[in-house]
Amino acid sequence: MKILIVEDEPAMVELLRYNLESEGFDVVSAHDGEEGLLALEEEQPDLLLLDWMLPGVSGIEICRRVRRDAKQAGLPVIMITARGEEQDRVRGLDVGADDYVSKPFSPAELLARIRALLRRRNPDVGAEKLKVSDVELDLVAYRVRRGDRELHLGPTEFKLLRYFMERAGRVLTRDQLLDGVWGQNVYVEDRTVDVHIRRLRKALNEAGESDLIRTVRAVGYCFERA
Repeated sequence: MKILIVEDEPAMVELLRYNLESEGFDVVSAHDGEEGLLALEEEQPDLLLLDWMLPGVSGIEICRRVRRDAKQAGLPVIMITARGEEQDRVRGLDVGADDYVSKPFSPAELLARIRALLRRRNPDVGAEKLKVSDVELDLVAYRVRRGDRELHLGPTEFKLLRYFMERAGRVLTRDQLLDGVWGQNVYVEDRTVDVHIRRLRKALNEAGESDLIRTVRAVGYCFERA
């Protein structure tokens, strides 16, 4: 899972990065509002840690824009700030933040809140088995079933399906799929994504079964929950 930190204090960024990476999260960071908005588009994170007071575009404004963007509206957002007054917490929640942590805070508490928020958004994250609609993916036995039949997937299709199912209901861009399935340091053409999605669709869908992978024109793909 990838977490984007938008925070202008370098020491705080490094503290957060150390604790998050120690727990297995991928971490990217931005140090002002404009850089944060660019990182949101380029990195497509799974969760946003957002400082209230930022140079340029404020954290409140970034949160507001996230909730107005159809591609990012479901992104979990935790606001981190020195502001502790009740009216400021209420304002942050009103613009769409999912949670609110005031400085100073315990890294362990923040990690617990991150895990809780990710579980609420997708209860299957971190599970040994994933189930979306009538598709079940067993991460231990490396098996996939749809209804009563077992599917036979290649390694890439298995990773692609897992990535989809862990983010069911979210629209994923080709770049996000490339980074998440093939890795950021591997050069793969965009059309490679389409080829593997066609193979995955062929394995998933038999006559009369609904196509769970929805193509979103000019954006990417979405694995439907039903």
